[in-house]
Amino acid sequence: MAYSIKQIIKFLFDRRPVINLKCNILTLGPSSLLANRCAIITGGTSGIGLAIAKAYIKAGAIVIITGRNQDKLNIVSNSIRNELNTSNNIIYPFLLDNMDTKSFEKTFDNLLEFIKVKNLPPIDILVNNAGINCQGMPNATESEYDKVMNTNLKSAFFLSQLFGKYLIKNNIKGNILNISSASSLRPADSAYTLSKWGLRGLTLGLAKSLSQYGITVNSIAPGPTATPMILKSQQNNFYLKRIPLGRYIMPEEIANMAIFLTSEMGRSIIGDTIYMTGGAGNITFDDVKYSF
Repeated sequence: MAYSIKQIIKFLFDRRPVINLKCNILTLGPSSLLANRCAIITGGTSGIGLAIAKAYIKAGAIVIITGRNQDKLNIVSNSIRNELNTSNNIIYPFLLDNMDTKSFEKTFDNLLEFIKVKNLPPIDILVNNAGINCQGMPNATESEYDKVMNTNLKSAFFLSQLFGKYLIKNNIKGNILNISSASSLRPADSAYTLSKWGLRGLTLGLAKSLSQYGITVNSIAPGPTATPMILKSQQNNFYLKRIPLGRYIMPEEIANMAIFLTSEMGRSIIGDTIYMTGGAGNITFDDVKYSF
């Protein structure tokens, strides 16, 4: 196992042992929990979105992953088919720019037409997963602020509005699942944290409005997760001393919960945020430094 420069320096100067931690995460096996379901997962080409896409397919769902780069979408879709040994009619890539809210209605209409042509089940699950991060105060910029808020919150708001109308119009009892963050519990000093506070409130508002139509809305709030967004230099080491769990949360763990919440097993859970933070944000803020 190779050590990072930071780990080596820590060992040399602190004289503390370097810990390398691997994770053996249990995942749900193939099932029919989401049989005859069709899900849209925004930001489905990597990290949590990718893990949910794979898990949903194993649970029997047809999955549509979205992103802003068609080539990347095609590559990831083919990779999923090869990895899971599934056919072409299980995973579909679809171009969607989460920052271009004005294009949502036309894009969604095109997607519905695509579903009709392919003779797929009605779309009945929306996973608002796409998200980006940025620096906080005192070095935040307006352009970064707008980019984060538009991607993380504004897009989820308007996609959910569009999807909710579609479900009601077609009398579909579906699900909306928002991917929030432990940051939704933290004192807010960045656009990212504010966006996750907003997503927590949106989850409650959507659940309050849509539950009467048999539409279930919930959220998952992960803590520091082993995704390309935050884990770059220690891809094989999941040790994380600064949170009570002692390691990064794994995308597959989030995917397990995503299956449960959007299956019939989770139907009585309404408007909740499931905190899979490893203790970050709910029992400690000490893992994040605040300064100005």
